[in-house]
Amino acid sequence: MSWKNSIKSEKCIAVRLASIKDLARFAASMRTYGQHSYIIHFEKEGKHYYGLFIVFRDYYKYYGLPLFYYVVMDSPIDGSYILVKADESGESLEFSEGVRAGWIPVPIITVEESPEIIPL
Repeated sequence: MSWKNSIKSEKCIAVRLASIKDLARFAASMRTYGQHSYIIHFEKEGKHYYGLFIVFRDYYKYYGLPLFYYVVMDSPIDGSYILVKADESGESLEFSEGVRAGWIPVPIITVEESPEIIPL
């Protein structure tokens, strides 16, 4: 039995971002505050979706509000990591197959298909 058939779940709220830089900055900022973060990737109808799940805690009467921040791209990112570096000279973003000292690495995890809880 597939996990899809065994779990009935609510949908999260999908929030489309303007650019991959926005998604990378968000994920990197979470990592600098000690939270684990990674970006999931899946393909749907010829487009490549990259996104990040978070829970907006204690939203009104709820324990938390699940959100999926994402971007849509025409082609896949060439790499398994997004590397982010921000200093007095500005912000830099690179795609890489590995990590590099002095950069914040955000792993990209490719899943076979869109998770059912994402309303896309």
